[in-house]
Parts: sequence; structure tokens; C-alpha cells
Amino acid sequence: MRPGGLCRIHHAASLASAASIALPCFPPTTFPPPAFRCFRPGTPRAGGGSMDSTTMSPPGVAVRDPKSLVEKKTAIRCAGCSKLQVIADFDGTLTRYWIDGRRGQTSHGLLQQGNAEYDARRQALYEYYHPLEISPTIPIEEKTKLMEEWWEKTHGLLIEGGVTYDAIKKSVSEATIAFRDGVVELFEFLEELDVPVLVFSAGLADIIEEVFRQKLHRSFKNVKVVSNRMVFDEKGCLVAFKGKTIHVLNKNEHALDMAAPIHDKFGYPNGYNPDSVLMKQRTNVLLLGDHVGDLGMSDGLSYENRIAVGFLNNNTEMSFKSYLDAFDVVYLNDASMRGVVELVSQLCAENQ
Repeated sequence: MRPGGLCRIHHAASLASAASIALPCFPPTTFPPPAFRCFRPGTPRAGGGSMDSTTMSPPGVAVRDPKSLVEKKTAIRCAGCSKLQVIADFDGTLTRYWIDGRRGQTSHGLLQQGNAEYDARRQALYEYYHPLEISPTIPIEEKTKLMEEWWEKTHGLLIEGGVTYDAIKKSVSEATIAFRDGVVELFEFLEELDVPVLVFSAGLADIIEEVFRQKLHRSFKNVKVVSNRMVFDEKGCLVAFKGKTIHVLNKNEHALDMAAPIHDKFGYPNGYNPDSVLMKQRTNVLLLGDHVGDLGMSDGLSYENRIAVGFLNNNTEMSFKSYLDAFDVVYLNDASMRGVVELVSQLCAENQ
């Protein structure tokens, strides 16, 4: 998520309805049968043949390598849910890309300070820095410094312009933002299984949590938002940001050591963060994102198996190949989260 911009813009994004974009051809999706034996990925099975499977072609979903996906699912299932964690991007992944035929807002873009001058200044920063962010010619070291500069300037404007928590609540209540169908079922299922969910965002944790409160009307004990967290004074005015800045180029498991815990206002003594320790013990990852760059969210974690699910919301024909090359499973055209719920049920079948 980018600071200042009114919406998150993908390359050559079209404002036409996603449903009107023709789907490219893609291979059939392979699902494992309800019961199968455990094996290490890459280990030959008895008889030298491939695992029995049911081949289906659900509309709007593609699998890069069905055999590899079956092997990953088998390994994760055999290790058990105690070794599994879910890492998810927020905007365009947990939330819908299209709402009533128009582009939904992002959790950063929806914020209105109640001060037109400062809203315009944040937008000007977006228009200057966003082209630098997506430039293919700027070295990563230089781009990282530019992103830090952008985020720090934006955060400074939010403080200087007098953002209040009341403004956040009002902005969320008036925003065009909604969760994908199936997100609540997914979170409830993972909560029941005691599988932690890390919601990574380069935006603002306080806004994301307010979206949870207003749109879902509940919280989940296993969901942690890892993002930039605000500090408010007794009058509800923003006075500072807690921890180091999380931007688009450091939005990964290293950020666990930077971010404040979701239910804690003061942090842990001596820099100890039990969330970070526990997450590193969970070496199987289900990663959910809507951009190829979201694959970096698992950087810093020594995982044994990772299944990456990508949501290709727009610009389908141009981006399909790059997404299928990057993700294990790709859902097209702003799909629901119900396919991911089914995937989790397969990964944790023995725990049900």
C-alpha cells in the first residue's frame, strides 16, 4: 500500500469492470483426494507413478505446477497445523479490488485528514514518489532510501496536519472498502485451528484495525496486523509513530521486530517480541498476496514449505504469465476467498 495516493494503481490498470476481461487459457487445476500418504517433497512414491488425483478446471483459477502443489500440500499436512502460519497482504488481497463496478479504496488512500491542504500535499508526494517506486532503472539501495523518505514525509504531514482518531473512524465509515467473500470464514477456521495470521501492510495499522471493527464487527485472537502504528495523545490527536517505518521494500518477517503488537501499546522490554519467536518456529507458510512483490513478505523466515496464492484482480491478460510464474495458485478477476478456505481445509484435514 502506498502513502498519499487515493488508490493503489497497478501498471496499466484499467477502470473497466474486471468481469469483462477475457480469461486467458490456463492448465487444469489438480486437487488431491481426501486421503493420501505423507512423503517428503521430491521423494518417489511406490510404483514410480504420480499420485492419484482428481483433475478439475474451476473458472478463474490456475495452478502453475499441479504436481509440486500436491507435494507441498502433503508435506504441510503431515507436519500439522502447529507448524503452519498464514501471511497475508491487506489491500487487494483480503479486500475486494472492485466494489459495485468501481475501484475500491485502499486503507491508506481512504484517509481524509479533514484538512484539504494536507490531503493535497500527501497526494503530491504520491504523484512524485510512486513513479520512482515502480521505475525498473533505479537500484534497490537507492529506491529503498527514496521509499523511506516518502513514508517519513507522509507521516510527518499526518502529524503536522493534526490527524485525529475520530478522523480515522469517519474516513473508514465513508470509505468504499470491503472484504472479499469468504474472509470471515477463513479467519474463523484458522482461529479454531490456532493458526496465526500475519496481515502485513506498509500502510497504517490503526486504519486497518478500524476497517476490521467497522466492516467485520469483530476481532480474531490469531490475527496480528504488522504495519505502521500511530501514537495518539489524550485528546485523540496523532503525535508520533511507534517503531521503525515499514514501507513497501521492507514489508516482510523482519518487520515483526519493528512493529508494535496488535494488542499492546507499549511493546516488550529489551526488544523481546514473543510473536517473532513463535512465528519463526512455524516453518510452513501459506502466503496470500495480490502483487508479485508480496512474495517478499516471507523474507527473513526459514520456511520448509511455502504455498503462495496470488489474486490477479485486474489487467489479467498482460499480467497473467508473470503471476503464474511467481505464485503456486492464481485466482483471477477479484475472486472470493472461498478457494483459500478449501485449501486450508486440505492442509489441516487431520486437525479437524
